[in-house]
Amino acid sequence: MTWYYIDESVTVGDRRKGPYTIDEIKDFVKSGQVKSETLVWHSGMENWVRWQDTQESKGESSEPSTENLNDEEQIKAALEAIIEEHKGQKRYAGFLIRGAACLVDNFILAAAGIVLYIVLGALQLIDTAAIGQAMTAYVNSQSTEAMNEVFGAPGMTLLLSIWGILQAAYFIIFTAIFSATPGKTLFNLHVEINGDKNVGWLVSTLRYVASLFTQTTLMFYGIGYLIVMLDPKRRALHDWVARTSVVYQRRPATVSKKKI
Repeated sequence: MTWYYIDESVTVGDRRKGPYTIDEIKDFVKSGQVKSETLVWHSGMENWVRWQDTQESKGESSEPSTENLNDEEQIKAALEAIIEEHKGQKRYAGFLIRGAACLVDNFILAAAGIVLYIVLGALQLIDTAAIGQAMTAYVNSQSTEAMNEVFGAPGMTLLLSIWGILQAAYFIIFTAIFSATPGKTLFNLHVEINGDKNVGWLVSTLRYVASLFTQTTLMFYGIGYLIVMLDPKRRALHDWVARTSVVYQRRPATVSKKKI
């Protein structure tokens, strides 16, 4: 069976193209050379008909219908709306996740404190034996006198002073430069102010100083930390003072390229 089609692009001369096999015609359909409205004819047919009206064209539509296009556009628009909405959402870090990040940071600082203790002891700037005895006495008695002996041990003031500076530098520097301490980074959190991830040195320092006051609320059942569970933006006392928030990092949303 041989096929012919009318080439609408030809304006002068014979517009009839052929003969072709049905497979060749279908290839023309796929390439767009033969469209749904193109007139076709094969031996045995009385008149020329549109390709879309032939039995062979069923399931071989070269152009998606307007209805399908509209459906696809609506689905695409809906997906884009969902993505934009997701991008605009901000997830504030809650009490438990912030507590876990704090534990990681304190573990790192404790390890640094041990290293500092060993180094100062090796340099004979502190009396490790006296400090060890005082700590043992305090653990056994839990008395105020024993605690005073710990702080009065030779070199203890130097140890606490250096460790205090180290702790301040840890929180201030990491927050100012990276907007997150290693503990927060581990849990995909960061500190921001007014929606801006760039906290800066002044705000970072203010936030750390305010956190020292938050720590003093531990004697009042930790109210400075517990307000995280009540505040809509999950802010602790030092966040209120510094006007900061701890939020989850927002990862770029991607749309699957698979055809719908």
